[in-house]
Amino acid sequence: MAAVADSVPSVAGLPDWAGAAAARCQPVQLEHLREALQILDGLIADPASRAAAIAHALDCWDEAEQALPEVAQLRPGLAEAGRIWSLHGGSSAGGNAEGLRRLLLAIVRDLRVVFVLLAEQLVRMRHAQELPEDERLKLARLTADIHAPLANRLGIWQVKWELEDLAFRCLNLETYRRISQLLDERRSDRERYIKNAQQTLEQALSAAGISAEVAGRPKHIFSIWKKMSRKNAVFGELYDVRALRVLVDDLPSCYAALGIVHALWTPIPQEFDDYIARPKGNNYQSLHTAVVGPEGKTLEVQVRSQQMHAHAELGVAAHWKYKEGGSGAADGAFERKITWLRQLLENREAGEDDPGLYEGFRTDTSEDRIYVLTPRGEVIDLPADATVLDFAYHVHTEVGHRCRGAKVNGRIVPLTFTPQSGDRIEIMTGKESAPRRDWLNPQSGYLASGRARDKVRAWFRRLDRDQNVRAGSALLERELKRMGVHGKPLEPLLPRWQLKKLDELHVAVALGEITPGQVARAVHEAEAPPDADDSAPAPRLPSRPPRQDAVSIEGVGNLMHSYARCCQALPGDAIIGYITQGRGVSIHRQDCRSFAHMSGRHPERVLAVGWGIGNTGQFEVDLRIRAYDRGHLLKDITGVFAGLAIAVLSLNSRVLPDHGLAEIHCAARVHDVEQLAQLLNRLGSLPSVLEAKRVN
Repeated sequence: MAAVADSVPSVAGLPDWAGAAAARCQPVQLEHLREALQILDGLIADPASRAAAIAHALDCWDEAEQALPEVAQLRPGLAEAGRIWSLHGGSSAGGNAEGLRRLLLAIVRDLRVVFVLLAEQLVRMRHAQELPEDERLKLARLTADIHAPLANRLGIWQVKWELEDLAFRCLNLETYRRISQLLDERRSDRERYIKNAQQTLEQALSAAGISAEVAGRPKHIFSIWKKMSRKNAVFGELYDVRALRVLVDDLPSCYAALGIVHALWTPIPQEFDDYIARPKGNNYQSLHTAVVGPEGKTLEVQVRSQQMHAHAELGVAAHWKYKEGGSGAADGAFERKITWLRQLLENREAGEDDPGLYEGFRTDTSEDRIYVLTPRGEVIDLPADATVLDFAYHVHTEVGHRCRGAKVNGRIVPLTFTPQSGDRIEIMTGKESAPRRDWLNPQSGYLASGRARDKVRAWFRRLDRDQNVRAGSALLERELKRMGVHGKPLEPLLPRWQLKKLDELHVAVALGEITPGQVARAVHEAEAPPDADDSAPAPRLPSRPPRQDAVSIEGVGNLMHSYARCCQALPGDAIIGYITQGRGVSIHRQDCRSFAHMSGRHPERVLAVGWGIGNTGQFEVDLRIRAYDRGHLLKDITGVFAGLAIAVLSLNSRVLPDHGLAEIHCAARVHDVEQLAQLLNRLGSLPSVLEAKRVN
């Protein structure tokens, strides 16, 4: 126990639960942890962040989670971050850095993890000179590509500047030394100059009755080098090597202080920027001016209010949008995280803690993009609902056209598979382009991206018209058979899509401009009971609306009824009612053979019925699936039901050994014909499935 007691004082604030782990560590490791905790304290870190940093450094997660259960939320992110470091080591010269940064933010989820990572990396960089050269350079490149830009995006300026300077020192030692020497040669003179200018400006502001804080603003070596490179200027031509920052109480005082500065010293016109009247895209506000100060030397002065300063300095300005040009759909989730972070920092600074804030963060900051990897480790960003086939078309149009299969993390998946951030995708291609027309059907679930569907549509549009007519006719016939409305006339439906000939409909179906499901639904609607004649008096509405799961019989809801097993009507089907003895009204599809037989014998029992308003019930339907017998066939079929959240009531299968076929009969519960069409499309797209159709 003496060893534990001796080790505890070496790390300020080390909790009791970490004492045993600290006793097993080297003094250097404990010293690095102490530095990291000091950095986190400067970032207003919460207890969970501190505990996670200790657990990560000392490998005592179980003890940390037992003492503070909230630590468990940060543990996965710290573990996943190692994947990003490995990917960066295998990428080429930081060209993939932006994608890796986005991937890190996507898989980390909880931004408090980023604070821990930044603190740990800053400590490593402070001691980088102790490492071998190859490790030092690798660490510096990782810092320059990932950590420093992340600190910039979070607005943690002190961490950002130090990371940039330390990485620049490792990667460009000679340039770093040259600029450092230029600064050192003038250090005492510059400090004296800044102090005198500060006192002069404070006296002038006080005499004008303006309450203000004036301080020297340091310029870091990396930022000096960037400005020299961007402006192609030598060191002596930079106006902001000597700089002051003026903080006032309110907006009017900003312009009043600026007037005092310009009255005191001669302004340089081309070096004035008003970011208050014209804020930057991230709402950064400040007045920037350069003047010819005392002794004829140039001096940069920034003027801003205390509120503007807090926005710029306390991790909430997202200054990266201006510096790095961040914009677009891919930034949506990050912006929501920044909003959450702003509230967190404000609460921490005020000494408040809202437990509901964390739950809101987990529910409100889901990613609207995913970040997946190519086999070479390049990061590709896609919409959140994109499939592996969308990925193939994003890589290259021809890769999509030739796509025959895909592997995700080494496992073969169907083309409808939706990957997650961090997945590595490998596309298996054939020798020739051969897209499938089913890819154009949204219900099949192959493509979520309209851009990818446009590429497939363009490929088919180049085919011969007669071939498109034949293909569209075959697609339409297959869908109508599956939905049980085959053989119905389609010509009356053509005006719905402003078409004149049936061939035009077939071509539109072949090109994916009209889906077979849309045509099937139109057939159902055409067979529905017609509305009352416009010339007849408007029927009186029932005094009470029908139940959500009811049908409307002769315009009245909530009457006793049942659904006939012979045809299993679904919402969207054209239906008709038949009065039974003792069971109320039996609901049939209008094309039901049993109903045709019964209505012929007793036409007086036929009633007009329709589906109730806002029907949300579930209805049983029988299906038949025919496929070549293979391993995992039933697993793939039940996976489709599970993916669509459709309940399977029964499932029976038999194998026809003479033909090598499997025939599967199943009963399921669906909401309506649209969900049924989606289910049949997904089943029909499975490998080796020949047919999936509705029975009865």
